[in-house]
Amino acid sequence: MESHPRPARGPVAAFAPEADLHFFSVVASSETLTAASRELGCSLPVVSKRLGALERRLGVRLVQRGARRLTLTSEGALYAARVTDILDQVRALEDTVSDRTGELRGTVVVEATLGLGRAHIAPLLGEFAAAHPGVHVRMQSSALPLRRRDFDVAVHVGAPPDSTLRMRRLARNRRVPCAAPSYLAAHGAPERIEDLAAHNCLVLREKESDFALWRFGDEDGPRHVRVQGNLSSNDGDVVTGWALEGRGVIMRSQWQVRPHLDRGELVHVLPHVPTPAADIYALLEGEGHVPRRVEALIDHLARRLPARLRGAG
Repeated sequence: MESHPRPARGPVAAFAPEADLHFFSVVASSETLTAASRELGCSLPVVSKRLGALERRLGVRLVQRGARRLTLTSEGALYAARVTDILDQVRALEDTVSDRTGELRGTVVVEATLGLGRAHIAPLLGEFAAAHPGVHVRMQSSALPLRRRDFDVAVHVGAPPDSTLRMRRLARNRRVPCAAPSYLAAHGAPERIEDLAAHNCLVLREKESDFALWRFGDEDGPRHVRVQGNLSSNDGDVVTGWALEGRGVIMRSQWQVRPHLDRGELVHVLPHVPTPAADIYALLEGEGHVPRRVEALIDHLARRLPARLRGAG
């Protein structure tokens, strides 16, 4: 009887189960299959076909089709939860093995806001990557609030949006009301927070908070005032630019306006009124193993970020 050689198990076949786990982890954390296709770097038909093949292999429906937003079935939710656990165990095992070599390896996905990400986080990530060439660092920047858990660490300004996330403070920060000297010369400087109601306040429309409500004071005496103006944007650099042109008063993070204050391009108004802390944090998932490369990156940010924000490099 003629014998046929068994097909070789190449790298793709050998790692297909782990690839499927990673694939579905991305799908489950995405709002739509289109978003998943972008994250995976392939076309929507390829994602749909691969998802269908996975469902046929398991014999269950994992994702509800037809909805505008991706919805997991009960079986899909169970599978996604177990996938997360398994991938976390794989990462822990790889980290344990890499400890024997002393060299950091793997990928770290960092989420950061546009302004802080461009000005400070990106350069610090570049430093880290140069010091650890075995680590691939991928930065995602967005003006939107955190919605999905498709990051290893998120750099966030202000109170964390989700109490289940672990956090580590990277740098202290407060928000500062300020305006250009030309604006104050034309309109006068507010002496009380209530005076802001009569000024043209340039509003930053970020996150999902009541952006026109400016907060002052501290935990012992919180105060607030509702402001209004004829210019607003979801881009902090745009709002700051308007203020530099003398178009109104802004409330911005100290880290962002410090250089302009130091150069006299902006003036701190109501300096006698405290503002609530808006510290900068590194956020991580509330449970699970934290890879050594992620811990090392957070240590690097905590060590270097405060000096950069002070202008000391």
